[in-house]
Amino acid sequence: MTSNPLLDATGVAKNYGAVAALRNASLSVLPGEVHALMGANGAGKSTLVKILTGAIPANAGRILIRGEARDIRSPAAARRAGLLPVYQEPSLIPDLDVLSNLRLTSTPVEPFRAWVRELGIPDLDIRDTARDIPLAVLRVLDLARALAVEPDVLLLDEMTAALPANLAEKVLEVVRRQGDSGRAVIFISHRFVEISALCDRATVLRDGETVGVVDIVPGVEEKIVELMLGTRIVKTHVAARSAAQKAVPAPARPRLSVHNLRVGTKLNDVSFDLADGEVAGVVALEGQGQDELFAALAGSIRPSGGTIEVDGQPAKFSHPIDAIRAGLAYVPGDRAEALAMQRSVRENIALPFSAALRNWGPIAMRQERAKVVSAIERLQIDTRAQGEVQRLSGGNQQKVTIARWVAADTRTLLCFDPTRGIDVGTKQEIYKLLREVAGHGKSVLFYTSELEEVQRVCDRVIVIFGGRVVDIFPVEEADEPALMRAAYGLPRGAKADIGILADPHCSSPESASSSASTSPGATP
Repeated sequence: MTSNPLLDATGVAKNYGAVAALRNASLSVLPGEVHALMGANGAGKSTLVKILTGAIPANAGRILIRGEARDIRSPAAARRAGLLPVYQEPSLIPDLDVLSNLRLTSTPVEPFRAWVRELGIPDLDIRDTARDIPLAVLRVLDLARALAVEPDVLLLDEMTAALPANLAEKVLEVVRRQGDSGRAVIFISHRFVEISALCDRATVLRDGETVGVVDIVPGVEEKIVELMLGTRIVKTHVAARSAAQKAVPAPARPRLSVHNLRVGTKLNDVSFDLADGEVAGVVALEGQGQDELFAALAGSIRPSGGTIEVDGQPAKFSHPIDAIRAGLAYVPGDRAEALAMQRSVRENIALPFSAALRNWGPIAMRQERAKVVSAIERLQIDTRAQGEVQRLSGGNQQKVTIARWVAADTRTLLCFDPTRGIDVGTKQEIYKLLREVAGHGKSVLFYTSELEEVQRVCDRVIVIFGGRVVDIFPVEEADEPALMRAAYGLPRGAKADIGILADPHCSSPESASSSASTSPGATP
């Protein structure tokens, strides 16, 4: 491979108000290279890809294609510059047939047909409507559409995540040939086995910054995990357990039991128990099936297989109200999903009381008001009860979401990243509340995208990878390095000691981060 980059992005930054999604990201990709882009949840991978492909504008930074500065402010501009993405979700318009979708993007039909056959789908009818085509095939069609226009740089975001083994193998063969042809591929994947077999180098992002460039050699996985975690891998230790967080004894009968649960191709054969008085954490990288797990337990989607038991009795949920009646309540990370924003705090918290009415009749207003006031005081919601929820801070909005189910005395909370986008002080209050909920004999299933939260809240940790439970840790063993390795599908075991390209002798993430800019092919 030549040392002159095909794509060279430096100092890329993106802010959303006061929130910095990217601070100082750099990515240098050589001709003929398959280059992995890696990072933990929230590291900035998706934001960088969207900037490179013109989906969103950057606030700062420079992008060079074959040494020429390019101003990429739209997907069309990215396409003209030779950058083309294939995202996780299919991009074909569902109500149009395949041929019409090709015409919308000026994709040549015959090269598209040739790539579709090459990718393992020999009998496609391009007159078929997109919505009638299986998801796995749609993803392959997206890739074929991109390949048909011969982009200089192809950006693949979790390309094999929803594919059966035969199609995934075809895709990986084609990706490798793209590198052999002198073009380049940026490859985002949570599967180390794919990265090891396919990629030449990897750029690692952490907290919106590029922290290292590594050569893909045997054993490099541990070094990548170190870069993802940074100084936390040195400082991580098991926090002292408070009295409220003592290990929960195994119950005679679990509150919630999940057996061999499946949801389409996303969730495969997931089993675990949740006890009364327990906070069980769920850790997974993006798109590993955690969304489908919580949606199935909350009654938003129907499982395609397996069973759910509540208090030892089989439970089938056709609607979220069925789950709520069984005592399972969903607390989403996006507060807008759960709240009536133009209604008052009191009305939002009181919703379960109204929903519980089975017959016409007066509402016990005094009892309702007492429970609402108690919940507001308990969660220290910083507002008067008559204030509109939309006027509250994000942290207080999330408190209202949780207060609703606390006031309703719900037995099991399904909390999906509930502290996302919340200030540190409010996070601490929510941690304390969830421990109090467990202390009163209730149970909590707690998914978090921030690994450090696990030891603050949980008793056990369930790790999901590729739609399956790959490990269950007692919290005493669930330090961040162990969780990160499990989340990438790596077994518990010995660590490797592989150097960073920037400095083959570096022994810490800090030195790797500071020296990455001097590595061959890295951004100056």
